[in-house]
Amino acid sequence: MLNENIRTIRKSKGLSQEELAIKVNVVRQTISKWEQGLSVPDADMLISLSEALETPVNILLGETIAKASTDDMKAISEKLEIINLQLAQNKATRRKILHWLFISLCTITLLTFVILAILGSPYLDWDYSDPEWAVVGVIFHAFEWFFIRLSPFVLISSVIGICLTRKKS
Repeated sequence: MLNENIRTIRKSKGLSQEELAIKVNVVRQTISKWEQGLSVPDADMLISLSEALETPVNILLGETIAKASTDDMKAISEKLEIINLQLAQNKATRRKILHWLFISLCTITLLTFVILAILGSPYLDWDYSDPEWAVVGVIFHAFEWFFIRLSPFVLISSVIGICLTRKKS
């Protein structure tokens, strides 16, 4: 019902999917998915859609104004509030998980760098006449070579990720 209402109201306003997407700050494919019923907008996006389409949220959700009574509006309002709280909690949980993932990545990168610095390329002193040690030495050297070149990017990306996902007061 929501998907049909979005499409019908958008067309009645003479808007293309691209124009509506620009108004609500999403990509056109998102509008298409909403209209096909493949996904639904969250509570914040419903409000943005209602503002962009100049239509009340309850009309978007499929309820007509004439049928809505005060009790029904209160029940819908409470349900939307609960949904909004659940969405906010999910968003906060995802942000927290990402934040700790970036902290872990940063820590692992720093610890690996310290371990490699302490070891000081021990494979250089190995006897490479033994084929097994030669293979292990080449693998260790390749790991060290890639790590030293990639670790600055990983570290900088992790620090940026930590800053972007920190809890905002």
